[in-house]
Amino acid sequence: MVKNILNKGKIIFLRKQKSILSAALFIMATVFLSRILGLLRDRLLAGKFFGGNEWQLDVYFAAFRFPDMIFQLLVIGALSAAFIPVFSEYLEKDKKEASLVASSIINIVLILFLILGSLIFIFAPYFCKIIAPSFSPEKIVLMSYLTRIMLFAQFFFCISNFFTGIIQSNQRFLVPALAPVVYNFGIILGIIFLTPFLGIYGPTFGVVLGAFLHLLVQFPLVLKLEFSYSPWTWAFFHPGVREIVKLMIPRSLALAVSQIEATLAVFLATSLSSGSLTIFYFAQHLMNLPVGLFGATIGQAALPSLSQNISRKDWQEFKKTFLSSLFQVLYLVFPASAILLVLRIPIVRLVFGTKNFPWQATLLTGKTLAFFTFAILSQSAIQVLVRGFYALRDTKIPLFIGLIGVAINIFLSVTFVFYFKFGVLGLAAAVSLASLVHAFLLFWILERKIGGFKKKEVFIPFLKIGIATFVTACFLWFPMRVLDKFILDTTRTANLIILTIIASLLGLGVYLFLSFLLKIEEFKIFVDLLKKIGQWRKILSESEEMIDSVRSPQG
Repeated sequence: MVKNILNKGKIIFLRKQKSILSAALFIMATVFLSRILGLLRDRLLAGKFFGGNEWQLDVYFAAFRFPDMIFQLLVIGALSAAFIPVFSEYLEKDKKEASLVASSIINIVLILFLILGSLIFIFAPYFCKIIAPSFSPEKIVLMSYLTRIMLFAQFFFCISNFFTGIIQSNQRFLVPALAPVVYNFGIILGIIFLTPFLGIYGPTFGVVLGAFLHLLVQFPLVLKLEFSYSPWTWAFFHPGVREIVKLMIPRSLALAVSQIEATLAVFLATSLSSGSLTIFYFAQHLMNLPVGLFGATIGQAALPSLSQNISRKDWQEFKKTFLSSLFQVLYLVFPASAILLVLRIPIVRLVFGTKNFPWQATLLTGKTLAFFTFAILSQSAIQVLVRGFYALRDTKIPLFIGLIGVAINIFLSVTFVFYFKFGVLGLAAAVSLASLVHAFLLFWILERKIGGFKKKEVFIPFLKIGIATFVTACFLWFPMRVLDKFILDTTRTANLIILTIIASLLGLGVYLFLSFLLKIEEFKIFVDLLKKIGQWRKILSESEEMIDSVRSPQG
């Protein structure tokens, strides 16, 4: 019996996931598990360091900045726009040729990483002063040491994320999707077992352990797929290598735009009171849960279909697929935003509310999350909008609009923090406002680029979902207030869980009922999806598609 279970498990891990639905379901399920572990990681960090040492957490999060920046620009830029499609093309023709191309790109990226990483390792104190000028000399020294340690984690990520690309090109998605899960698990191990002896160095070494596990969990399958890596292969002028380099440059520039925003947040938050950067990240991690779970996965799943519509020059089908994907995302993130907005304090207390996490920090995290909830809608929509441009093979407009969004974010962040003195709330408000403008401009330009949408097809579904969400928010708020004031003693964790579950279920029940009543098309899709999930064994063996995956060290 045990042997039979192991054999079935092996089949699931090694089998091709061939349909958009099966791949998206795997990505969605593992993204959810990874984000939940990420929140558990944050709770452990809050319990260990708040109550006097929250400044160390600020230093810890700030230390991610430069190592992660190198990784995003070199690896994610290559993988998301260049490596997977080119490697897949060669894989269909000749596995040896595909291995040559992959080995060359891996070696080039590793050399670039070693050069940039060595510069950061040597001059870490100077780089740290640039992005955290308000830190004291003691904090700069600690940040320098943590930055140097985290560089080793990024080295493992450089290799493991190319493993991800190789595995996904072979239509296997479960193992790469599990990699971020074991990454967070490694950090959790570092917090639990190393922090009592090493302090803030515990989770930092946990990051290195998690990155190593991220690589290790994928290594056996890479061998199974007969990928042959050669450290001595440097085919700089191979057509495949040249094509990957050509394609990754604009994508890396677009990622550089997002890195400016991330660096700005560190620069400004570290000038505020101790714990501000940590609270900013804690609230952002809660915000990223629905964005990553719904926006990114559906956006990724939509790209192949949108690209096929364009290749057939079927503009009507492109518009239909695009709007369907966009409203599927909005249908899911609208109620998620309402839950996070209305139940923000109970949720923050449940996720971060350890004995050492003070009430003032809970309130500030909740307020920050409230401002971030508006970014959930726009950032989730952006995941679909940019894929619309990518399907049109236009990477310049998303880059240009991204630059406008960054400029708005910088202006608003500086104004809110230094002029209006809004503190960390100002940073969250700036992110939300800038991303709303970003999403609007992308939609406006895309609409004109493809000849426009019928107004009825855009405004009526949006209005229906908006009405259902507003009523849902009311049904979330009313039972929460009644239960909190008159029925449950919410100082107890068990009662807080009961309150959150009852209010959420009541609100979601109202949302689904109104979806049925208002005949929201996405409700039918949602019901069909639930039916298909029940047939997951059958789903695992249907047609072929590919989805990209992006890891975030702090997410």
